[in-house]
Amino acid sequence: MSWDCHDTWREARGASTAPYPPSAPGPLVFTSFRSPSPGADLRCRKEQRPGGQMSEPQRVAVLGLGGMGRPMAANILRAGLSTVVWNRRPDPARQLGEQGAEVADNPADAVRRADVVITMVTDADAVASIAADQGMLAAMADGAIWAQMSTIGVSATARLARLVSEQRPDVVLLDAPVAGSRGPAEKGQLVVLASGPEQIRERIAPVFDAIGQRTVWVGPVGSGSRMKLANNLLLAFIAEGLAESIALGQALGLDHSAVTAAMQGSPLLSPWAAEKLQRIARDDYSAQYPLSLALKDVNLALLEVDVDRFAVANSLAAQWQRAVEHGLGNEDLTVITRALRH
Repeated sequence: MSWDCHDTWREARGASTAPYPPSAPGPLVFTSFRSPSPGADLRCRKEQRPGGQMSEPQRVAVLGLGGMGRPMAANILRAGLSTVVWNRRPDPARQLGEQGAEVADNPADAVRRADVVITMVTDADAVASIAADQGMLAAMADGAIWAQMSTIGVSATARLARLVSEQRPDVVLLDAPVAGSRGPAEKGQLVVLASGPEQIRERIAPVFDAIGQRTVWVGPVGSGSRMKLANNLLLAFIAEGLAESIALGQALGLDHSAVTAAMQGSPLLSPWAAEKLQRIARDDYSAQYPLSLALKDVNLALLEVDVDRFAVANSLAAQWQRAVEHGLGNEDLTVITRALRH
């Protein structure tokens, strides 16, 4: 048996995490879709699995509730999946607890009964600390999926893969960073750059569907991290290009607002760049993708290649390093526009 239902996200989920519609027997599998209609943002599908059993909703643990992890966890919760959260600072976890998430005291407790574990933290050291020092990996259930979604680079991902292989071969590791910043994360419009075993894709799909508008499978574990570094280098160049074009206009005697107004609507601008340009025009550099993290990602890419072949990226990294040293690291990466004015 199968059926589909369509409704707005808010009407479908409301303040409750109960399946929609409430009168329907059995659990639901939720998959998100995007519609031209702003309100139609959720499709739910109930499926009869082979053997006559309904698919069970998954329990998801989200570790790390910063600028990306928190909205991702909120969207997983809204999708009707049982969600447990942990964060080093308790306030973000407490706020999600008020929305219906279970709040864990530590990473090990968060993952004990989870089918899927997501780590979304700052860097490789933080991931290693949670996984090993704080007992996450040892506490995971047999057969659980660990979706490592932090941007930690190629070498660190390889080290994690070896750790899982040696200590918990029964755990399935997915390397699945995301493309997009805080705004798309809040709207569930990230792109998941997933890599790992093909046989696990159906199991993880409801979780990734709750997080992003699409999932791109790019190969074996490690491929996702490689793709993320390539993606983020492009973002770095776009942000630098905007900043230098605006700074050049001002250096040539043009007014800042005139330059940004002339660029609005340009066919050269992607939606991401257009949104960044609007924020630059308002002198709004509040962090969506902090400059310090963007620099970290560029440096992670340069660690894996012959720097002499990528001289422009290396020069950009040096310039951004100077901006971070001048106290701009916690601002959005577009703050480089301000740095170039002086």
